Amino acid sequence: MSPVGQCLAAFLFGSVAGLLVQRSRFCNTAALRDAMLFRTYRNTKALLVCMMILTLGFTAFITVGEGHTMHFDVGINQVLGLFLFGIGMVLAGACTVSTWVKAGEGNVGAIWALLFTFIGMFLFSLVWSFDYWPPAPSSMDHLPHLEALQFGYANAATLQAKTGIPAIVFGLVQFGLLFAIYRAILRKEERMAQAREQTAAPAPVTAPSTAQAEPAMARDVDATPERAG
Repeated sequence: MSPVGQCLAAFLFGSVAGLLVQRSRFCNTAALRDAMLFRTYRNTKALLVCMMILTLGFTAFITVGEGHTMHFDVGINQVLGLFLFGIGMVLAGACTVSTWVKAGEGNVGAIWALLFTFIGMFLFSLVWSFDYWPPAPSSMDHLPHLEALQFGYANAATLQAKTGIPAIVFGLVQFGLLFAIYRAILRKEERMAQAREQTAAPAPVTAPSTAQAEPAMARDVDATPERAG
């Protein structure tokens, strides 16, 4: 495909993806934040479905030799960076994708969040040094280096190359785990709905028995004043 065709395909795909995100109000931040703070799982279930589809799709492409996987080492720097980035997403009220959508809708807070995202990346690029940890490039060779707090690099493609097991097998294992989490959320929602129904249901009114009604009728008769003759 020519560069122009690639640009047009990317524009078409990005437009469709943006429309779907805008109409569905999907957000990665809400998928985790709402589940932990508000016990609502709408975005969480959507995120799990996306992960299951992507897992099967990518591992299927890798199995037939058409997948182009990302190569990056995982270390404590990623863990700390993702933690800080998660705090920023919660404070901003949206993930990066939702921030773009909200900015396009005219949300001023989202525009400021995007602006300072770019400023932060630019400032980080100024202070980054190839000799400065975390992490120094010498420890990023896809192998574990615990002294540099680097855990190496592995994915379905590397596992397929090292073990000879097709990548789709690892994809099916991950798919099963994600589906188990999805089913657990559905069961939790069913229990929550049943608890709400029981709380909202009025207490049943029981009719008094005959033995209880007769003394009450007798008291009513005794309390009735006699009429003058």
